[in-house]
Amino acid sequence: MVSNRCKMAVKEDLKSLGLHFILVDLGEVEIMEDLTFEQREQLKMTLEKSGFELMDNKRAVLIEKIKNTIIEMVHYSDEFIKVNFSDYLAEKLDHDYTYLSNLFSEVQGTTIEQFVISHKIERIKELITYDELNITEIAWKMNYSSVAHLSNQFKKMTGLTPSHFKQLKDKRRSPIEDIGNAKEII
Repeated sequence: MVSNRCKMAVKEDLKSLGLHFILVDLGEVEIMEDLTFEQREQLKMTLEKSGFELMDNKRAVLIEKIKNTIIEMVHYSDEFIKVNFSDYLAEKLDHDYTYLSNLFSEVQGTTIEQFVISHKIERIKELITYDELNITEIAWKMNYSSVAHLSNQFKKMTGLTPSHFKQLKDKRRSPIEDIGNAKEII
């Protein structure tokens, strides 16, 4: 799950199955009942119909937590974390960053850093499209050290400068779940 709309869809799926939940958050659900095998299979099928996947593998769950933490921070936070991201991720997920980084790279075929950059660039595209902030404000909001750093990274990823992107008539953006091979999984 990568958005509030996803959380609402999962809540509806749970209600339709008569299941009571304590928590429905980005990437995780806590259900009050102990599920029988049949209920679990029914939940799995219902979630799949809505485009989600029920996960049991602890490594896969941790990968999704990494992705969801990044997505939440980049796309849904009003204030970008002004601390070292690796420290933030390690503390939030209660694992050593080296372990998280190695696991993520092994499973995803890309680094956490590249995944963060991909999402930051999509967020920058969104902010440029909204035209509410100038490039300097966007650089600050997205925690870049300078406009030049943002511009260089943006051009490396998109082939365009931010100002040229702004001039384009067709500002193509990618759905969040498609960035960096992210899947909607709970």
